[in-house]
Amino acid sequence: MNGRWLPNAISLARIGLVIPVAWSIIHGEEEVALTLIIIAIISDALDGLLAKGFGWTTELGAILDPLADKLFMAGSFIAAVWVGFIPLWITVIVIARDAIIVSGALVYRWHVGDFKLQPSVLSKVNTSLQMLLVLAVVAQHYIELPKGTVPALVAAVAISTLSSGADYFIRWGRRFANAPKRKTG
Repeated sequence: MNGRWLPNAISLARIGLVIPVAWSIIHGEEEVALTLIIIAIISDALDGLLAKGFGWTTELGAILDPLADKLFMAGSFIAAVWVGFIPLWITVIVIARDAIIVSGALVYRWHVGDFKLQPSVLSKVNTSLQMLLVLAVVAQHYIELPKGTVPALVAAVAISTLSSGADYFIRWGRRFANAPKRKTG
């Protein structure tokens, strides 16, 4: 039995969690939000494990997995800022970085051609910290977190988001500048 479709289905399911998570955060249903966030975090790890572990990688999956991450983070951060769980400035940084990365990828594809998106270790750390922050701001309604946990996570997310964004900008800028062949209109 071929399970190549499974990681993509998991990514699609994570995309399907975006609105329910945001809705539950905004409507004060933290228990539902917490459960769905944990499911999203596990699904993110699971789809990557299955895709890489069994060789079930696909071109669609290379798009769906990071898209699911970006949509999930954007929806969660917007909902969390809406209810005052996190400051607006961190949400702007997170969403701006993702918008710049997506825009850069589209420009690269338009002017150079196909490319294989390979997230860096820094980008994976950044996504993990973002998920941890969302988890922490919702979980703090159920468990007492050590004092300063959320502000420390906000700072860590800010640093990792800016660092990861700069890393993408430098690496892909170099790749764009050194591209052997440009697409023609």
